[in-house]
Amino acid sequence: MSRFKTLTHVLWHCQTHLVWVPKYRYRVLTGAIGAEVHNCIEVYCSRLRCEVVELNVQPDHVHSVPRSRGGNDELSINYYFQSVLYRG
Repeated sequence: MSRFKTLTHVLWHCQTHLVWVPKYRYRVLTGAIGAEVHNCIEVYCSRLRCEVVELNVQPDHVHSVPRSRGGNDELSINYYFQSVLYRG
């Protein structure tokens, strides 16, 4: 399977590498909390119709690589970032 996606007149490869870090890099993402973070990221990406290429939860940070499936899905990834970053 190719890493590139295609439509009739388009060829693309859109991925975003995210690193999430808790405040002061405390080691809080262990056990049940780490499993819940992993589950929440996968559920939210499936709602946005994104494919999770890589998801790695460490005790003090999370590596995530979501990939859009095409069309306007890249906009949904940007919407996701805005909803997470600008919560009050």
